[in-house]
Amino acid sequence: MKEIWQAVERYKFMMLEAERYIWRHPETGYREVGTSKYLEEKFRELGYEDLALAGDIPGFYTVVDTGREGPQVLILAELDSVICPGHRDADPETGAVHACGHHAQCAALLGIAGALKDPEVLGSLCGRIRLCAVPAEELLEIEYRAELKEKGVIRYYGGKGEFLSRGYFDGVDLAFMVHTSDGFRVRRGSVGCVAKRITYTGRASHAAYASGGINALYAATQGLSAINAIRETFRDEDKIRVHPIVTAGGEAVNVIPGKAVMESFVRGATYEAMLQANARVNRALCGAALSFGANVAIDDFPGYSPLYNDKNMIELTREAALLAVPDKSFDVQDVMNSGSTDMGELCGLMPVVHPYMAGAVGTCHGEDYLIADPYTACVSSAKLQVAMLALLLGDGAKRAKKILADFTPRFASKEEYLSYVDGITCSGDRIVYGEDGTATVKLG
Repeated sequence: MKEIWQAVERYKFMMLEAERYIWRHPETGYREVGTSKYLEEKFRELGYEDLALAGDIPGFYTVVDTGREGPQVLILAELDSVICPGHRDADPETGAVHACGHHAQCAALLGIAGALKDPEVLGSLCGRIRLCAVPAEELLEIEYRAELKEKGVIRYYGGKGEFLSRGYFDGVDLAFMVHTSDGFRVRRGSVGCVAKRITYTGRASHAAYASGGINALYAATQGLSAINAIRETFRDEDKIRVHPIVTAGGEAVNVIPGKAVMESFVRGATYEAMLQANARVNRALCGAALSFGANVAIDDFPGYSPLYNDKNMIELTREAALLAVPDKSFDVQDVMNSGSTDMGELCGLMPVVHPYMAGAVGTCHGEDYLIADPYTACVSSAKLQVAMLALLLGDGAKRAKKILADFTPRFASKEEYLSYVDGITCSGDRIVYGEDGTATVKLG
């Protein structure tokens, strides 16, 4: 591995410079135009002219061909930031900040790209390596993404699902991505989520004559209470999480709100648990609307699928960690993370792993999140990932072929998977009021 470490170290300053530049220029999902352009330029400096650009959205990929037969491995880095206006380094206009560490992933990707230009490194591998800068992992700004979808720009709110649907991952056999965090670990997986946009519609009236109106904000708050009342019915093992916010609830204090808007996720450890819980949440939301004589439009759409890290890819990561960063303890945790990631979009089709690299401190997505050790977050991460490549694609790709032979995909094809998640989509008003005083409710 000596040649690998030396090859990565040659790009140390490029990585550290990229980490600082992208940190200072945060952009949220599907808006990462500047970040994508910066990385494109750095890839071209490294000699990568054949970049496949997404075009109408940020992001790109390139394929490194060893010239020897073997599987294709996808390595990902995420372009987007979160929104945390209270962070000291947040963009003063947008509130965007990389309190998620994605910028360090992008910096590490440059080190990997540089190392693969070394004949000593590439000559020891077979097959192909796809390096990909992907947008929109953080599932936020739902209204903006809804607009993009309505315009036909995107089909999916998450970048990996969108890239998958566009064919940018066609031909890939295995995938991994190393996320920046406060520890060096890998978990069994993480929960998926259904994303929701909820619009209560009542009837506006002067606040002094409230009897003539239907208060949509009160219906929404009743919906929140109804969700809270059903939380005890969720099974612990399903890891259900529901966390709505109100994004609009009236324009003037002297007007009864005729419209209130909410957003939420319903998270769960399995597809089945997630969808069952979502149906209960919809029932609670509709019940609140019925109690006021209001209506509620619930737009359900695929958020992220549950992530199941492949057990053989977890073991591969552990072995690579011992080689690449022997001074750090790598923790394998047999738990499902309560957060969600769109790496789950790939795990039903191919073996994947999503480990975490140390280097950050503070609360993920919080006001105190910082990269305290950029060398570990970027350079050590790149070393780990090139070591994983060496284990997978070295020695005639025996390791990769064995992992593939042991893997049973949940879905037979990309098309089957996308058809399944498309089935989650349901939108429109959920209540039809009859003239005779009856009401018909559509839960899903």
